[in-house]
Amino acid sequence: MTFKPLRKAVFPVGGLGTRFLPATKALPKEMLPVVDRPLIQYAVDEALEAGIEQMIFVTGRGKSAIEDHFDVAYELETTMAQRGKSMELLHQTRLKPGAVAYVRQQEPMGLGHAVWCARDIVGDEPFAVLLADDLMVGEPGCLKQMVDAYNRTGGNMICAQEVPHDQTHMYGVITPGARGGALTQVQGLVEKPKPGTAPSNLSVIGRYILQPEVMRVLEGQEKGAGGEIQLTDAMARMIGDQPFHGLTFAGRRFDCGDKAGFIQANIALALAREDIGGAVRDFARAELG
Repeated sequence: MTFKPLRKAVFPVGGLGTRFLPATKALPKEMLPVVDRPLIQYAVDEALEAGIEQMIFVTGRGKSAIEDHFDVAYELETTMAQRGKSMELLHQTRLKPGAVAYVRQQEPMGLGHAVWCARDIVGDEPFAVLLADDLMVGEPGCLKQMVDAYNRTGGNMICAQEVPHDQTHMYGVITPGARGGALTQVQGLVEKPKPGTAPSNLSVIGRYILQPEVMRVLEGQEKGAGGEIQLTDAMARMIGDQPFHGLTFAGRRFDCGDKAGFIQANIALALAREDIGGAVRDFARAELG
């Protein structure tokens, strides 16, 4: 069975980041650093590992720092070169010419609307969606695991993770079908169900592989939970027309849209570093007594 290869990825980065104010008043939340890399860099690195060739950023006002991050920094690089400093740390921030596209989402109308804004760049190809707030740590990365599974199943695929039952109202939730290994057939999807009504505790996490037909559904601009255009609602209408699976990621997820999750990510990734792990571990032990 053959499918169109996955070459494009959409990064919805137009959100206001109000949960991290005042830090995000002038700095996009996607540029908040986890140890020494901004969140958006982790997501782009994950996409590159999965073979993505074109990164599509759906931005909003005040997001120019993201464009600058993936551009050439002439003054910085010239100064570093003159001082004999290694440029290796900047290599992943310099994407190939033509490998980056930006489109503006003029107003925040939901994730579905943000994805729909990229429709003309996506064209008639399958595409991935990565939410930088969800920092996924594993080997191989989350999207690479999904791409490997997609190459066997085709259709649509979402990252799935079990969450506590009392938190299902915070997520899109899957009505599960047959399960085989890490894959679960998706029989239904509901966005942020009312407490006690969720069909399972298998939630949708911020990684998706979608067929271009979802853009036709999003054209209707139908509003769902929170009065926003929900991607989950559009995906639900694709069920039955195309294969649809959830893949349980073999790795760790940090919810960096939450302050506690963001701090946890910094601690976990710092502890895993050879250069600073020991110092951070010693400090944590001293603080905890």
